[in-house]
Amino acid sequence: MAEFDPPTQKRKARTGKRKGKRASVRGRPAAPRSPARVGADAGLMGEAPSSAHVSAATSHAVPTEAPAPATAPVPAIGDAPRTQPWQKSLPFHRQAYAAIDLGTNNCRLLIARPSGDHFMVIDAFSRVVRLGEGLAQSGRLSDAAMDRALGALTICADKLRKRNVHLARSVATEACRRAANGADFIDRVYRETGIRLNIITAEEEARLAVLGCHILLEPGEGPAMIFDIGGGSTEMVLVDTSDAVPRILDWQSVPWGVVSLTESIGAIDLTADARAAAYTEMRTRITDGFAGFSQRVAPAREAAGHIAGLRLLGTSGTVTTLASLHLGLPQYDRSAVDGLIVPTDSMRAISQRLAHISPAERVAVPCIGRERSDLVVAGCAILESIFDIWPAERLGIADRGIREGILRSLMAAGGLGERRGDDPKGASL
Repeated sequence: MAEFDPPTQKRKARTGKRKGKRASVRGRPAAPRSPARVGADAGLMGEAPSSAHVSAATSHAVPTEAPAPATAPVPAIGDAPRTQPWQKSLPFHRQAYAAIDLGTNNCRLLIARPSGDHFMVIDAFSRVVRLGEGLAQSGRLSDAAMDRALGALTICADKLRKRNVHLARSVATEACRRAANGADFIDRVYRETGIRLNIITAEEEARLAVLGCHILLEPGEGPAMIFDIGGGSTEMVLVDTSDAVPRILDWQSVPWGVVSLTESIGAIDLTADARAAAYTEMRTRITDGFAGFSQRVAPAREAAGHIAGLRLLGTSGTVTTLASLHLGLPQYDRSAVDGLIVPTDSMRAISQRLAHISPAERVAVPCIGRERSDLVVAGCAILESIFDIWPAERLGIADRGIREGILRSLMAAGGLGERRGDDPKGASL
């Protein structure tokens, strides 16, 4: 079944007498296509790489042909996404692909077309929806949060129709995984927008994030660490980069993201001592959550440190925001941040400063503002705990992740949908 299926009333108005004919073909699988040659440098986002920021990106190029698929398709609600019947005759380079990532805090859409060895972004959308707001206390998605998310997804659905999308995959993450009414919300989204959200596992979330950003890892020997700080969870993934496509060696997800961790602490008194105590408690919760993983990766950490230094890459609003502050930007500029390499000491210093200033002072900081001011402290606590687990001297910054991973998978599959092994440990991406 299609990942995006316009609601019946809208489709009826568009198809008229041909309704029956379309309904009869909509469920057919897409015709097999040649594997895409997917981008592996900063051109992955449809833009030229910056030598100042991503000088090492091309050393981890994805092979010109997609890796052989594993045996089992990615779990989805319904079957793998399929082409719409009126799109099957389009040449590969003109087909539009889409990825929607509905997270605990944000709803993001990316639409792109293949472009040689890369892909060209033709439309994008991002909105803070705070779907997980109040989830820690109630165990449910609130009506207000669901309405905000539906408003954003309605915009996404309109863009999918206007861009004549050939293939789409839409995923939901930690908020929908944890909420008692998560499945009901997924059904409502499909009824009202035609978007079929797939609630993915933490394993799949980690895999897609790595697939979307690993090309920005610095070159080097030994294993590297990639992390994704989300709204409801944080993933750390240890990867082997000896081949062009990284192999996952170990991973861990904890149910602490910037929203869930902030809400777990609750209201903080407006005193310096209260802010310091809350930050310490946040650090403790993250450290405890990753304690087992930290022990497991200790041999790899020691080996990589002896070989050539530890490599670390992060994707999240936290790292891009702090990188903007490191650069002193008056407002966020993706072209300056994506692919940047920053000293971890600088990121620690910024984290400490943000954690201890007042809420009003945080609101006034460029690139933070009111929208992020109450969540950035939790992000800083998570980031510092990650630095303790994998004490690299430099941090790579990625403004890309799950959406890009989805697009690369869809294009590489040539219209056949994503496929992977059942167990991400030891599996190639």
